[in-house]
Amino acid sequence: MATWSNINVQDSSSPLMEQLNFFHDHTMLILLMITIMVSYLMGMLFLNKFTNRFLLHGQTIEVIWTILPAVILMFIALPSLRILYLLDEINDPSITLKTIGHQWYWSYEYSDFLNIEFDSYMIPTNEISLNSFRLLDVDNRIVLPMNSQIRMLISAADVLHSWTIPALGVKVDATPGRLNQTNFNINRPGLFFGQCSEICGANHSFMPIVIESVPVNFFTNWISSANK
Repeated sequence: MATWSNINVQDSSSPLMEQLNFFHDHTMLILLMITIMVSYLMGMLFLNKFTNRFLLHGQTIEVIWTILPAVILMFIALPSLRILYLLDEINDPSITLKTIGHQWYWSYEYSDFLNIEFDSYMIPTNEISLNSFRLLDVDNRIVLPMNSQIRMLISAADVLHSWTIPALGVKVDATPGRLNQTNFNINRPGLFFGQCSEICGANHSFMPIVIESVPVNFFTNWISSANK
């Protein structure tokens, strides 16, 4: 049981990811209702012994099965467009963090502070400790404050990469020569893991991402010590 709990996707840790989860459940409920209705109608057609040899057309039912799918699609499209807007909306950020994808590691720069930049490599299997996660932990974690609006600037130095944190609902391509941006708000402390989600070469699966979410006072202490 413990093994299965370790391989599950992390719980949502940002308002955007919670909205994505709600939208997933909403869409799955609609699909379930459609599947049940279609299955019932198919069963009735197979089991029904009555036929009408003189039925040539039925305008009423044709109007119904034309309008009803359009209404159902509206119930899916409107929440989807709302979430797309929220994902692209950049609020007033408290901190801006820039990341650049390399083959095969990430480099980070805290744009609001002087001289705080570092590279983040995956810890090799022969160097991990007992409390580390194999193929997921890194030597330099991203430290960010919780309950703060974070803006991410994402680019790449060589090939296409993708900066992805499933628990935060963040997945942005890192494209050479282009600066993409996204935003998120971490609503609880903890470690949040991600990986490059774009096939970028031989070591594509060995450039993980780790965010360490801490309270604001811990973050200010970390920034002060990093500036020295």
